[in-house]
Amino acid sequence: MRQPSPPSATRHAWLLVAIAAAAAGGVALLPPLAQDAAYHRFADTRDALGVTHGWNVVSNVPFLLAGLAGLTVCRRPDLSARRAWQVAFTGIALVSLGSAWYHHAPSSDSLVWDRLPMTVGFMGLFAAVLAGPLGAAAAGRTLGPAVVTGLASVAWWHWTGDLRPYVWVQFTPLLIIATVIALDPRRPASRWLLAALLLYLAAKAFESADAALFTGTGGLVGGHALKHLAAAAACGLLVAAAERSTVGVTAARSRP
Repeated sequence: MRQPSPPSATRHAWLLVAIAAAAAGGVALLPPLAQDAAYHRFADTRDALGVTHGWNVVSNVPFLLAGLAGLTVCRRPDLSARRAWQVAFTGIALVSLGSAWYHHAPSSDSLVWDRLPMTVGFMGLFAAVLAGPLGAAAAGRTLGPAVVTGLASVAWWHWTGDLRPYVWVQFTPLLIIATVIALDPRRPASRWLLAALLLYLAAKAFESADAALFTGTGGLVGGHALKHLAAAAACGLLVAAAERSTVGVTAARSRP
């Protein structure tokens, strides 16, 4: 017989639902967001290693390494929310291909192939993180709808030009991760999730400072390549977080 959820899990579930709903409502209140044409103009356009826009292409390799490392961890039978982690790390590994394809010839059409695997990774992570406060069963129920929502957000942008659903898909998992850490900072995975979150925020800062960093380093490296490296390092920290998300730990913490 299915055991009832403890009161704390129920409260946490409602809190996380409220956060996701508030984020969706906030994004919906915005006017339609179009893709800025300047997004495709990167500071570092040099060829490298015989590859067009080489450094922005080659700097995606660490995503493949992080994704494969994570999928290796997912072979453990005691991993909590294993399927959600598998989806997350599969998305991360595929980002290396999608982002490399986009940066080889940047355009809105090629950007679709960058964003599709990113949403798979984000939504897989979203579901996996829910297993901490809510249990693996909740992560399993969330995974399918979350991934479909992520893919639909990219399709919506591609067909309508409106980025709002994609913005929700990209940033809501960050809010959920921060909330899950705050709910139980002593969980074994929390410190790794926090480090990954901070490193990802640093990656977004590098992205915003693409041209400034390229100029400031005398043309040595652009901010976008550094963004890839920092984001991939954050994904590497997620491997450590997954390793500490075991069935035994989750089960012990789910008892009243």
